[in-house]
Amino acid sequence: IELAAGHIKQFALKQKAQFSDFEYEMDTGIVTGQRVIPVQRAAVYVPAGRFPLFSTVIMGVIPALCAGVEEVVLASPPGENGLPGEKILAAAGIAAEIAGEAAKLRVFAMGGAQAIAALAFGTETVPRADIIAGPGNKYVAAAKKILYGEVGIDFVAGPTDVLIIADNGESGGGAERTADLIAADMIAQAEHDPDARARALVPSGELAEQITAAIERRLDGLSTAATARASLDSGALIVIYKNREEAIRIANIIAPEHLELQTADTENWIPRLKNYGSLFIGSLSAEALGDYSAGINHTLPTSASSRYTGGLSVRHFLKTVTTLRCSPGEGFEKARNAAQILAEAEGLAGHAASAAAREII
Repeated sequence: IELAAGHIKQFALKQKAQFSDFEYEMDTGIVTGQRVIPVQRAAVYVPAGRFPLFSTVIMGVIPALCAGVEEVVLASPPGENGLPGEKILAAAGIAAEIAGEAAKLRVFAMGGAQAIAALAFGTETVPRADIIAGPGNKYVAAAKKILYGEVGIDFVAGPTDVLIIADNGESGGGAERTADLIAADMIAQAEHDPDARARALVPSGELAEQITAAIERRLDGLSTAATARASLDSGALIVIYKNREEAIRIANIIAPEHLELQTADTENWIPRLKNYGSLFIGSLSAEALGDYSAGINHTLPTSASSRYTGGLSVRHFLKTVTTLRCSPGEGFEKARNAAQILAEAEGLAGHAASAAAREII
């Protein structure tokens, strides 16, 4: 956990460095600006269903603390002892220590849609959050969707999914090795939930058959085989593509949460792949590394929502606001006059009068 948390912190700080305050003189007397301000209180929801995902703690808490959030509230369902799972609590402590802001983290034993409501509105004991991040079951997702506007959210998470694009083994190790890696990664996705979706795009029927056989071999004796098989039986797809253009078109339509690119010429594919939550480049770049320890975030957009948004990051806990600073000058007078004329044209007499009142004689 410490290694993973350290990587996530490094990546989060690198992300934060991309956001900065600035002022820009648009014209004489017109100075525009941007300020980047952390939200004051962020909530991170960590589910405790079929598999309590303590890794979600570090994925949510560390970016929030690195963003500079004043207080982070962690909510996770209680176990039989009335507390969140011990692994979740341990991860929370490590995340806060790694981020260097332990005093800013509070943990609440609560889960489900009712926890989302408590965080959105606040109660006598639960503080009201400005944004709620983190995945959950369909009830948590519905609550976040309903309460959006009352509180900010990262996005509404649905069933997890992966799409793997492969060649015939030219990327290294041959077709048999490629088939085995694809099978391993499809199973890794499928074991999350019966509703999880694992799909692959391959160039030949022979490779598709090898993948199917490899899946059967790998499922034998796997502790999560029942869940994985339920998912694979109901929703797995192996599609044979004719050429690169067709594969890219299909991938961009599917807009997967996770997109793996196991081809020899990855750099020729990347510029045209537009819709994904995270891209895993090359056969060694297993999604499992992104889920846990590489440093990128595993809370990602699902249900094709990567068409318009990316995964959880520092930016979700930051507000980018604008500023305007005016002073006497030729540019100011031109802008003031233009504002007056435009307001009059729209019929907003009060706006026009407000601009006119700033005329410098």
